[in-house]
Amino acid sequence: MLKTVTDRLRGGQTRSSGILTAVSRQQGPKRRLADLAGTSPDRLSGISDGIFSVGMTLLVLGLAVPTLNGAATTGGQLWEALRHLGPNLLVYTMSFMTLGIFWLGQGTQLGQLQRSNRNFAWIHLVFLFAVTMVPFSTLLLARYYWLQIALVEYWLNIVLLGASLLAGLEYGLRSHLFKEEETRDFAVLMRGRILGAQSLYAAATALSLIVPTWVSIALIILIQLNYVLAPRIPILGRF
Repeated sequence: MLKTVTDRLRGGQTRSSGILTAVSRQQGPKRRLADLAGTSPDRLSGISDGIFSVGMTLLVLGLAVPTLNGAATTGGQLWEALRHLGPNLLVYTMSFMTLGIFWLGQGTQLGQLQRSNRNFAWIHLVFLFAVTMVPFSTLLLARYYWLQIALVEYWLNIVLLGASLLAGLEYGLRSHLFKEEETRDFAVLMRGRILGAQSLYAAATALSLIVPTWVSIALIILIQLNYVLAPRIPILGRF
């Protein structure tokens, strides 16, 4: 009789646990397909490298070979035509450095990823959209380098690149997507680099209000050379 009572109690406990399990399953949020999207850091890195390589290649299309008089062309005429290509070559070099700097910056951020999610992936797709706009901004500035509006459009392209990269950093920190052991130093250095560079770009562009645009372009190139060569300059060298 005692055995029968024990068996009934065990049976009751089993049914109760089964009911509780079923209830907990029903109360939990259902997973959606969107929750599974964008979870592969490798795919994000792959599309990023592809878009950067295409963007850098498209830049050279702004350097068209001069059309002259064929066999009758003299060395002086060719030199004069190449001299007129100077602004295009200068802006091409500037844009190549721009993409190189941001490619390294994004690679550093993706290299610290422990995992990814859909929102983080879309933030970086916005960043890649800004990358695809660089060839257009480059061609516009190369053709109209003396006009302030062309310079401002180029600067806004840089702003979008920096803002989306910063948004990815802040979202990744808030969502704990980065490797925990290096998060603090990495966040301070990358945040400082982005905000510092954007401030310098903004200051150089603002100078075009009082000086010719070529002065602002020259300053932007110097700023980029600083980040390409990474010399240990006080304040700037900290990031």
